[in-house]
Amino acid sequence: MSARLLIEYDGTAFHGWAAQPGLRTVQEELERALAVVSRGPLKLTVAGRTDAGVHALGQVASHEGDPVSARSLNALLPDDVAVLESTAAPEGFDARRDALSRTYVYRVRLHRERTALQRDRVLDWRYPVDRDLLDACAANLIGEHDFEAFTLSKEPYISHRRTIDRSQWVERDGLLEFWVRADSFTRRMVRSLVGYQLDVARGAWSIEQFTELLAGAPRSAGGRAAAAHGLFLAEVAYPITAMDGSPSG
Repeated sequence: MSARLLIEYDGTAFHGWAAQPGLRTVQEELERALAVVSRGPLKLTVAGRTDAGVHALGQVASHEGDPVSARSLNALLPDDVAVLESTAAPEGFDARRDALSRTYVYRVRLHRERTALQRDRVLDWRYPVDRDLLDACAANLIGEHDFEAFTLSKEPYISHRRTIDRSQWVERDGLLEFWVRADSFTRRMVRSLVGYQLDVARGAWSIEQFTELLAGAPRSAGGRAAAAHGLFLAEVAYPITAMDGSPSG
């Protein structure tokens, strides 16, 4: 038997998802609560490792064994992380390996002055933005490209090629949101894409330069990554066969 957790968290006070000695992480908090409820240690596999400061609306993790009560887990978890669902999954379900796609959203607030109430959840952007250029950048991301220029990682990748099938800027509730979906992402890829697109939209780079980077330019040719706190892991999609199970309340 395997189990699937649907999780949301505010990443502000976490040093990312992955457990690290001496640091507070989402994985550490969840595995501690799981060990109490299940009366034994359980190791979590996650759909997407988020960096420090990055949030999640629909993170997915899996573990071996029967599902445990989401209510019981939430009673033990701190206020900035919650289990929305705990369900049974097919034997051998793996949250990372079985995922078909991951969707991220990055939120930008266009205003000359900074925000206080949303300071940990949006990027304050005080420069002019050419919306046509933003939309052109997003349209150019659709399809398979080499994202080495938009990858920031000490760990080598076998390939930086990824396939994006959704890429669009949306205005919602006074914010600009960049929605992007792909089979998988390299480290800091979304934040780097957002940072470069915003720089194109304010005239610091050209749309031609942005497009050229998608052919596999080195990281040194890429622009700066946008801050972590504007990024949310929104959704992880799976085959229907990997979603069979019932909730545990």
